[in-house]
Formats: sequence, C-alpha cells, structure tokens
Amino acid sequence: MCLAVPGKVVSIDRSVTPLMGTVNFGGIQKQVCLDFVPDVRVNEYVIVHVGFAISAMDEREAQETLNLLRQIDGGLDELQNPG
Repeated sequence: MCLAVPGKVVSIDRSVTPLMGTVNFGGIQKQVCLDFVPDVRVNEYVIVHVGFAISAMDEREAQETLNLLRQIDGGLDELQNPG
C-alpha cells in the first residue's frame, strides 16, 4: 500500500535542480523534491509521496487529512495492543 502525507513547506531552495524544499510533517522535517509543484510557497501545504511533493493543498484539507491519519494510527495501536 502506498500513502501520500500532507506537510507544510518550511523553506524552498530555488538554487538547485531539481527544486527542493524542507517540509514539516508534524514536527519532523524532511527534504522534499518540489519540481511537480514549482509555484508552491513557504507556509503552504503539499501532499508528499516517496519524497516528491505531488500536489499543493489548502491548510483546511491538510489538517483534515492529518486528523484522519491520527485516527487510523490510534486504531492500529488498539489492534496491536488489545485490552
């Protein structure tokens, strides 16, 4: 199964090819290729799959997706640790 995760663009390095940036995933920051979203700006959200930002998204949509992922993670914890 493949999963794309939303993150907030913290910085962009337009001096390199491919276009790269730092994206924050809830406190974890990763270098991400931004070539597919060249018009993205700092503080905007992108959806990232295997190190590539594949599209931009608005903050509301990003937060909804992150909340769903947290719910899934909590559900997986319950399955792994039955009471």
